[in-house]
Amino acid sequence: MDRRTGAEVARTTFGSVDELSSLDAVRALSPIFASFGSKFMLHPETMALAEPAGYANGFFLYAAGRGSVLGDVAADVVVAAFGFMQPDLVRSIWPPAIAVEGAAAACRRYTEIACAFGRSRLDGVAGLERFAELLAKVLDSASVVGLPLFAGWRAVPRPDDAAGRAYLLMHVAREWRGGAHVLATRAAGLGPLEAVLTNAPGTTGGAKMFGWADPYPDISDLMERRARADHLTDVLVCDGYDALTGTERAELVELAGPIAEAITSAA
Repeated sequence: MDRRTGAEVARTTFGSVDELSSLDAVRALSPIFASFGSKFMLHPETMALAEPAGYANGFFLYAAGRGSVLGDVAADVVVAAFGFMQPDLVRSIWPPAIAVEGAAAACRRYTEIACAFGRSRLDGVAGLERFAELLAKVLDSASVVGLPLFAGWRAVPRPDDAAGRAYLLMHVAREWRGGAHVLATRAAGLGPLEAVLTNAPGTTGGAKMFGWADPYPDISDLMERRARADHLTDVLVCDGYDALTGTERAELVELAGPIAEAITSAA
């Protein structure tokens, strides 16, 4: 994962950041949203909230919370939306997890967890209101076709405070790209496990975390497909950024830098 701020990524990759194309903005911001928009999900602070709320463990809270926007649905609907998790793992966790308090209550709980996580790290960071304004414009202009988790999370009411709203929007942006990546990897001819393994060649930690067991396939001849999938993912999420001017896209990238730094420093 690239630990540089959005502004640093943009300057290194594109030179001046006075104005950026939609694709340039995607490439600068996607690593930030992927890393920091999901950071609260499996963070020890969040995992510790599971049992007091009635969930068997943090992974049950993760499943119910993240998938809650889909409603009280059958497990295979969640399998389809999560994309990269081993299907039988999802099928075993989802029914007891969502039964704890139902989808609507789980959504409210997980939304507040995300917002509180953001408040504890972003309160006082400069530019949050403007960052949230620009990112909301991007997300609200994007197509939701084929992206059920993104559509669901985009529809969740946003808090009034800038820190909570900015972080929730980063989570929504993460689900936007994540859903697009599910579509892109399938289009490139990668199965779910292949997509996970090609994300970090030579390592299997991600596959194990997602419930995939040995033996793992050889993915050495799949990296060209992976490159196509990554490019297609970038293209699929350009439409939202088209709602901004080139100057606004550059501004959004610049504003993302201090936010990423604040989350990183807070651990």
